[in-house]
This record gives sequence, C-alpha cells and structure tokens, in this order.
Amino acid sequence: MTPMKFSALLSTVVLLGACSTSPPSTTASTSPSDSTTAAPAAPAAQQNAVDPAAVQAVKAMSANLQSLRRYTVSLDLTGERVLSDGQKLMHSAEADLQVAQPNRIRVQTITPATQRVMYYDGKKVTLQFPDANYYSSVDFTGTVGELVGRLRTNYGVELPAADLFLLGTPAAPLDNLTSAMNAGQALVGDTLCDQYAFRQSGIDWQIWISTGANPLPQKLVVTNLGDDARPQSTTTFHWDLKPTFADSSFTFVPRAGAKSIDMVPVKNQ
Repeated sequence: MTPMKFSALLSTVVLLGACSTSPPSTTASTSPSDSTTAAPAAPAAQQNAVDPAAVQAVKAMSANLQSLRRYTVSLDLTGERVLSDGQKLMHSAEADLQVAQPNRIRVQTITPATQRVMYYDGKKVTLQFPDANYYSSVDFTGTVGELVGRLRTNYGVELPAADLFLLGTPAAPLDNLTSAMNAGQALVGDTLCDQYAFRQSGIDWQIWISTGANPLPQKLVVTNLGDDARPQSTTTFHWDLKPTFADSSFTFVPRAGAKSIDMVPVKNQ
C-alpha cells in the first residue's frame, strides 16, 4: 500500500462531516429552512431551567433510534465558516446513509467540490474517494456505534449524523445540560414536530422530533458559543424505514485502476 495520508482529501468535507446529530457535537448550524414554521418563544422563566420532560423526550427518541434495524436516511447539511474578519460563509453538503444494524453501514457524502463514500460490512471499513480514485481500508469488527468512536478517535474521521448511533448509549450522556426546554411545535416540511432547545458547555442545540408513536429527529441546529460570531450548523433528516437496498451495498469493490492508500492514525499525521 502507498503510505499516503488521506487527511488532505478530507479537508473539503471536514466542516460538514462534523455536523452531528447529538449534543456532544461542537459544530455550528444554520437558521431554520423556509419549510420550517417558527415555534412561539418560550417564557423567560423557563430558559435557564432543565425541564425533565424535554430530556425525557430526547431519551425516548434515542431509544427509538436504537431500536431501528434497517433504514436509510438522507441528510441536508449546512455549516457556517467564520473568516478572520468575522464574516460568515455558509457551505452545504448532502449525505445518504444506508444502515443495517448492528454492524453494517454505507455513507455517501457529497459537496460541490468532492465526494466520499464509507463502506462497513462488519469486518472491514473502507473510505473511498471516487474523484481521485483512492481508497483506504482497515479491518474492524464491532457495532456501527463503536465504529463511529474508533474513526473519530483514531483517525479524525467524522461521519455526518454520527451521533445517531451514539444517542441512548453511555457515549452520549445528557447529564451535563444547563438548560432544557420545550419550545412548542413546528412543521419541518410536512412533518409535525415538537421543538426542544438545550444548552451545555460551549454549545446551544435545538432538535425537532416528530410527534406520535415513532419519534425521530427531523432537524438539528447547533450553535457554537465558543466563537463570538456564533456560527451554526443545520442537519435536516429524510427517513425511509422500509428500504430496498441489497446487502452487497456494504461491501466495497475497487474500481479499475483504484489506488489503495494507508489510513494514517491521528497521532502519526
């Protein structure tokens, strides 16, 4: 294998790849889309309190997410980058996830400049960069949630909506909130949602959860409080709980002429 780092190939998707779907993320988010109706403002008295019902709503959504066995979810991602003079630039990307729990996933991320595809079949994880015809593979066995943590910690690779697979587990605790409230109801597209707003060290985050017996995240907005410009990131979710993908979707097959490169651990980069 050619000992070549792939971090440079990731540079155009790092900002949007870090747009996460759970509280641990510190990436920012965009303002609500035109298809989302605004919820009424919460009373001032509630804004600094942790409402147990709001926390429980996220836990119930998390439990539902963890119960899903096979699904696809498409993501619309936007993120703000702050320039040295404080001006903010908004970038966008799309991602498509095919998931067969507990240990198979395919993720395609597309930006205007490049695309990246990740395959995991329960035995090997491969990052493919189709535009450059490079790929990098490492052996791995474990759940999708464990894979998310390994890629993030060992290789600095952040998957879009990665925390979908951590919510409801010890890796994504909700005990460090300083504020949690129900902000009312809103429409995300044509889906009626309960809107919740949370604050913890360094970030504010809002989540829109579909009402009814099958609560799923429909939209997530995260604001980075560590930057005076308060950059934001937004993730909008489009769910299909009756997917038709084949099991072969999770197995990587190199294209003709594809070059294999080493996946270099963070400490060696």
